[in-house]
Amino acid sequence: MASFESGQRPLTHVRYESANSPYGAGDPYYNQSSGFLPPQKPKNGVSNWIKFGIPVAILVIIGAVVGGVVGSRNSGGGSSSKAVSNDPSAVASSAVGAKSDVGLFATGTDSFYMMPLYPSTTNTAIFTVPTFLTTNDSRLAWPSDPFQPANPSPTQVRTDRPRLIAPSYKWEVLPTLIANDPYLSYWNETIFGNAGILDVCRQVKERSKAFSYVYRMTNDSAWVDRTWLELQNAAGNGTTPWGPDTDKWNSVHFLDTAECSAGYGIAYDWLYDMWTDDQKQKIRFTLNEFGLTPGVNAFVNGTIGWWSDDNIKGNWNCVCNNGLTMASLAILGDDTTGNAEQLLGLTIPNALENCVFAVSNDGTWAETANYWYFGTTGWAEMTSSLMTATGSDYGMLTNNPNFNFTGLFHLYVQGSTSLFNYGDHGPNKFSTTANSMIFMSEQFKNPIYALYQREQYDAPDPWSMFWYDPTISGAFWDGTALDYFFDNSTDQWTSMRSSFTDINALYVAMKAGQLVNHQTHNDLDAGDFVLDALGTRWAGELGSGNYLSTGYFSSDDQDSQRWLYYRKRTEGQNTILVGQANQDVTAAPSVTHGSSGTAQGSSTVFTVPDGSTAYWVANLTSAYFNVSSFSRGMRLINNRKQVLIQDEITASQGIQWRMHTNASVTISGTTITLELDNQTLIMEVLNAPNGINISTADAVRFANDPPLPPGQVDQPNPGVTVLTMDLPPGSYTLEVLFNPQWPGMSSSDFKTPPNVALSDWTLTSHD
Repeated sequence: MASFESGQRPLTHVRYESANSPYGAGDPYYNQSSGFLPPQKPKNGVSNWIKFGIPVAILVIIGAVVGGVVGSRNSGGGSSSKAVSNDPSAVASSAVGAKSDVGLFATGTDSFYMMPLYPSTTNTAIFTVPTFLTTNDSRLAWPSDPFQPANPSPTQVRTDRPRLIAPSYKWEVLPTLIANDPYLSYWNETIFGNAGILDVCRQVKERSKAFSYVYRMTNDSAWVDRTWLELQNAAGNGTTPWGPDTDKWNSVHFLDTAECSAGYGIAYDWLYDMWTDDQKQKIRFTLNEFGLTPGVNAFVNGTIGWWSDDNIKGNWNCVCNNGLTMASLAILGDDTTGNAEQLLGLTIPNALENCVFAVSNDGTWAETANYWYFGTTGWAEMTSSLMTATGSDYGMLTNNPNFNFTGLFHLYVQGSTSLFNYGDHGPNKFSTTANSMIFMSEQFKNPIYALYQREQYDAPDPWSMFWYDPTISGAFWDGTALDYFFDNSTDQWTSMRSSFTDINALYVAMKAGQLVNHQTHNDLDAGDFVLDALGTRWAGELGSGNYLSTGYFSSDDQDSQRWLYYRKRTEGQNTILVGQANQDVTAAPSVTHGSSGTAQGSSTVFTVPDGSTAYWVANLTSAYFNVSSFSRGMRLINNRKQVLIQDEITASQGIQWRMHTNASVTISGTTITLELDNQTLIMEVLNAPNGINISTADAVRFANDPPLPPGQVDQPNPGVTVLTMDLPPGSYTLEVLFNPQWPGMSSSDFKTPPNVALSDWTLTSHD
């Protein structure tokens, strides 16, 4: 496993989903046994459900710190009133100096979870309401695009190069913007660093982006030569073995074809003036041979084009249509095969009916929180390329009027340590980031999205350099609600927290929703939850199983082989198990909820006001067999310092409450003590039902579970303990109170809430 030097962001997230990697078994990011990179060894006691492939290294952030205060993980503090000008022109006129003085909001990145660390300060002069400033200062803002066709057409492209995402007018002013914006300056430096370390990643797309970017910023032709070697290798003409013998870009697993096509398109377009006619001809030949011709065939016959079906509303459709679109736009006008023009008549309408509708009407990505990265990256690259190359998005921004809400989904699905990463998370996402947030911010005129994403470890990327609006100002958390409820029946989930800027903050999330219609990336997990506090994830997700396992993606029917694997079974989730059986895939839960509406202010130090709370109750009866009634509720107690999870259930078979943790577990009667990362969380079973048995178990299948397919073994879960609470058949109310042992709090500071039926929960029912 390659290492990365401090100060250099690792390229995030490898893309390939199966053994059919174009790079073969020799690829360092291909794992023969699992199909994705195994997690790096965590520090002692740290969660195993962090996204794979993140190195344990401090991300060094350049720039000054607000008020000279160094980064802190202190969760205490007070509040302060704002002291800022209400005149946007006055703010803009001094913005250059302010940016230079302030630097970056985050002062560093947590070494394991890679979450931003904010200075602990009540200096709110800079942390202001999110907005776009109005300014005519050419040092601070992009000029208007001179290419404004009256009647845009996908086959009528701009005459200047590049066409894709970064037109020439943006390259011309970029050095000035970099000199006057600390984020662009930091990203630029990081991209240069990544261009020097990319040998660890066999991703032609990422290399094309980075190498082409560095050439255009330096005019050093060595980067063009290096890109040419990469293209030769991807064509099967290099010194490194590449792909199958004939179908080099592995069209049977079309994601591979799409990513390579996009990489070739970027290299062809961004380095267009540097290629010789002979090189251009060879690039076009290879692109057509292994990319665009299979692309046409994918639409004409359904064998390799299943992802274009109207039922595929997820990352496959977005990524595949994007790769073919970018490549076609790049060579349009030079292509003599007709493939490019034909494909633009196919990919755009297909993406408009499928890719854009992977977002539910509440913004939730229909697959999982991790597949959001893959899908929205493909969507953003395709939309941006169409806009810059032809002058129109053709409905990619508007065909699904709810697409703009998916930025909120990403913001709230991110906890204090990591994602609420339910379901499959996929392999490492080296070719994707969350920088679609920056693109959405400008296109949907929502400054919160870019202000949030610019602080994240994966923000430095060539796309960010051209999608970022330097006039953006403020702090994403200023005025942002701490709670959010996502009510679409396909998804149904909630996110609650005590702060956006304290890595030690409390964060809880819980889901219900349907157990089908997630592109077979879901688990049987209604009622599942995660919990962060004190800088640690106490209740977490196990993530993907082995993608190469027999029947893993067979279907989401009740008898699917997918549900034989522990990580996908109900027993592998943080929810209730009845009769040791999987949940019913026809589940149709319903939810109710409430929130005090607490929003964080401009200060990074936030004191939760008295009475601040939120609750969420899901009727999960339909998710179970042998259950006549079951509801699960979660609420915040004691001004967001404690969490109560309450279950009310009547079942005719044995009931088991389950939670997966990396903590060491000590049980004393109805009190459970969890210890992890030198922190402590105490759980109390309130009004414990008679006959309850509290214990622990290994995260493995039950001995009497249905057998795995022949020759298959289950994914191991080392270091994970399952906390269990068993009850015989009957009717019960089970109340579990979570008490993180916050610094400065004594035992008398914790509250024991009253016993209140879920049907009677209100914002004040537990005061």
